[in-house]
Amino acid sequence: MFKKIFVTGGGGYCGSRLVPQLLKEGFIVTVYDTFYFGNYLPKKNKNLKIIIGDIRNVNKLRNSCEGNDVFISLACISNDSSFELNKKLSTDINMKAFEPMVKAAKLAKIKRFIYASSSSVYGVSEKKNVTETHQLKPLTLYNKYKGFCEPILFKHTNNDFEGVVFRPATVCGYSPRQRFDLSVNILTNNAINNKFIKVFGGSQLRPNLHIKDYCNVVIKLIKAPSDKIKNQIFNVGNENASILKLAKIVAKVVKKEFGFKENIELKLEKSDDKRSYHINSDKIYRILKFRPKYNVTDAIKELCDKFKKKKFSNSLKNTKYFNVQHLKLNKIK
Repeated sequence: MFKKIFVTGGGGYCGSRLVPQLLKEGFIVTVYDTFYFGNYLPKKNKNLKIIIGDIRNVNKLRNSCEGNDVFISLACISNDSSFELNKKLSTDINMKAFEPMVKAAKLAKIKRFIYASSSSVYGVSEKKNVTETHQLKPLTLYNKYKGFCEPILFKHTNNDFEGVVFRPATVCGYSPRQRFDLSVNILTNNAINNKFIKVFGGSQLRPNLHIKDYCNVVIKLIKAPSDKIKNQIFNVGNENASILKLAKIVAKVVKKEFGFKENIELKLEKSDDKRSYHINSDKIYRILKFRPKYNVTDAIKELCDKFKKKKFSNSLKNTKYFNVQHLKLNKIK
């Protein structure tokens, strides 16, 4: 049983929800992160070590991860629109830093490397159930690089250094390091604050994954037997729905949660974002018996509860909730 976990990007949207859960499970956790968006991790936990570091600093990374059993790779310049920010920054972090990082982990005697890829690697597909063997048709550099890194990991794996990849759907729900630049989160933020939702496009199909299930699947991959996960790729998603359908669900749930008397208006807008795909996640259930427990409605309700408790400050304009705007503002290089 693995005990010591090293997480790059552990301070991010998914990481800041995952790390407390890892600690609750009894793991000893080291987080390696630049903390561009602030540090929202638990304070003064004896089983948590925090290292401020950049994955491009391969020597520091190698020294930092020594003595750990599992390496969880979350750090990246996240989501498609982030490449509008700085192509070189995103290329350096999301692609060029990856193989040196894998080699560093292997030299540090890491036993299992878990790579968080993305279901956006599929780009556009009219197929109703896209499985892990489907051709990758990335539309942006973000999903191109995610797909590019997967075989790089497997090139370096062996019996002493296991590798596994998961391709999560678009994540939704609350996190201590909140993001409002993800589909369901965007729609919910606008519904609550503006009483209307701009729907860009609408017909594009998107798979979704509650952030709790994201965390649960990572823990499942940590605990899984070697023969079940070595050199495997797993889709992880729950509800596949069009952007318009998601907006209708958000409008309905927000109206009920806040007791609004009038319906939340939906305004259709044109969109250049053509990503559309419908993923199948049967493989991870068949092999690991993992099935998501939470849905989009659960994520919306959770966000509504946090809004009611005043957890967010100026959620429509505060750049800390929006990756591209925040990195631009702080001139990250």
